[in-house]
Amino acid sequence: MSVRPETTLATADSADADPACTAVAPLPVLGRDVCVPLVTGGEVGYAALDYAASAPALQRVWDDVAAYAPYYGSVHRGAGYLSQLSTDLFENSRQTVAEFLGCRETDQVVFTRSTTDSLNLLAGVLPAHTRVFVFETEHHASLLPWEQRADVEVTYLNAPRTPQQAVDTLEKALAEREPYGPALVCVTGASNVTGELWPVRELAAAAHAHGARIVLDAAQLAPHHPVDIADLDVDWVAFSGHKLYAPFGSGVLAGRADWLQDAEPYLAGGGASRKVARREDGGVQVEWHTTAARHEAGSPNVIGVYSIASACKALTEAGFDNLVAREQELIAKVRAGLVEVPEVKVLSLFGDDAPRVGVLSFVVEGWNSSHFAAALSAEYGIGVRDGLFCAHPLVRTLLGSDPQDPGECGAPDARPGERSLNAIRVSFGAGTPDEHVERFVTAVTELVRSGAKWSYRTEEGRCVPDRG
Repeated sequence: MSVRPETTLATADSADADPACTAVAPLPVLGRDVCVPLVTGGEVGYAALDYAASAPALQRVWDDVAAYAPYYGSVHRGAGYLSQLSTDLFENSRQTVAEFLGCRETDQVVFTRSTTDSLNLLAGVLPAHTRVFVFETEHHASLLPWEQRADVEVTYLNAPRTPQQAVDTLEKALAEREPYGPALVCVTGASNVTGELWPVRELAAAAHAHGARIVLDAAQLAPHHPVDIADLDVDWVAFSGHKLYAPFGSGVLAGRADWLQDAEPYLAGGGASRKVARREDGGVQVEWHTTAARHEAGSPNVIGVYSIASACKALTEAGFDNLVAREQELIAKVRAGLVEVPEVKVLSLFGDDAPRVGVLSFVVEGWNSSHFAAALSAEYGIGVRDGLFCAHPLVRTLLGSDPQDPGECGAPDARPGERSLNAIRVSFGAGTPDEHVERFVTAVTELVRSGAKWSYRTEEGRCVPDRG
C-alpha cells in the first residue's frame, strides 16, 4: 500500500541540475540552511561535521515521514484503514531493509532502537556458555553488552596494527578456545574513531573456519558503503537509523533466525506473544512468535522504521558508487589540508593509506581538544566532537595512554592551552557540501597559526566561550 508517489531525488541546488553533476552533488539534508551566531559577531551557515554521532535527516526521509504522518495508525492488530495501511508500511519497510542489506531468504530483520539495542538483544539470545571474541578497538555498543551475561565468556583481543594482523589475531584466539562450543565474533565495519575499514570478509571467513559466528557492527559503515550480508558472509548486521540519515529512534538487527527463535523474547509483552492463557495452577502459559515479532514487543515505532526504509531507498537510488566517490574526494581534501599543519596528528591503526569512510580523529600539539573544538564552533560555526568517542580503550591506545584507565569522556580538569588525553573528530557524509570541509581545513590552519580570537573558560569540564 503506497502513501503517495515516491519522492524524486534532487540536488541541494536545483531539481533541474545536469545529471552529470547530480552524481557528485551532496544529497539534500535538513539543516543545510541553518545559520548560527559567532562570538566574534555576525552569523554563518552551520557546518555539521559530526555525522559519526548523528547524521542530519535526509530531506527525502523528512518528506516521506511528513507525507505518512496523517495516516499514522496502530500496527498489526487494527482493523481500520489507517491501521492496515500502517501495518503494510511497517512490513514493507522490513522488506526494503532486507533488500538494502542483501539478506538471505532465511534471515530475519528485527527492528530495535539503535545499534546498542540491537547488540544487547543479540547478547541476550546467545546460547549458554558462548565464547565471545571482540577487539578492544570496538565502540562501547559492541564492546560492553556481552559481559551482562554471567554464563558467557568474553575474550578481548588487542588492537591490531594491520588488517592482516586483525585476521591473524582472531584466528589464533579461536584456535585456542577450550572447550569447543558456540562462539561469536563481534567486529566493526568502519571505526567510529579513525574511519578505517576493517577486513570484514576475511574475519568472517576466519570465524566460520573455526565454527564461530560473526556479527557486524555497521553503524559507521552502512551510511557510507553498501553492506551485503550474503556477500560478506556475516551472520548478523546491526546499525542505527540516526547515523543513516533517519533520526527517528529506530535501529536494525538482521541475520540468522535460529538463535533469535530459540531464545526468550528480548521484551515480554504484547506483539511478542502469539497466545496467552491461564494455567490450572494459576500461572500464565505463553506461546511466543517465532518471527521477528518475537523480539519486537510493544507498539512498533512505525515512523522510525519507515524513515530507515526511506533512507535505504534514497541511498540506493543515489548510487553508492557515486556517494563513495564523492566522499573520497572530501576525505582527500581534509587529509591534504591537515598534512600542511605539522602540529596536527591524525590518528590511525592501519596507517595513513588505509581505506576509510568520512571519519577522522586528530590531536593538535599545544591544544586541549575541548578548547580546539569550542573554538571551531564559536568562531567558525563548525560542529565537531571531542573526547573519547565511546571507544575509550581504542582512543587511549592511539594516544599512547593507558587503555585500561577508567577515566570519563572529556577532560574535567583541562584548561585552555593544555593538551588533554582526548581527541577531536571530524566526520561527514552524503549531505556534506564541499564548502564545509574547506572551511574546516581553513579554520584548523588559522587556529594553529594564529590562535583563538576569543577567550575561553572551563565550565563543568568543558571549554566554553568566556562571555564575561
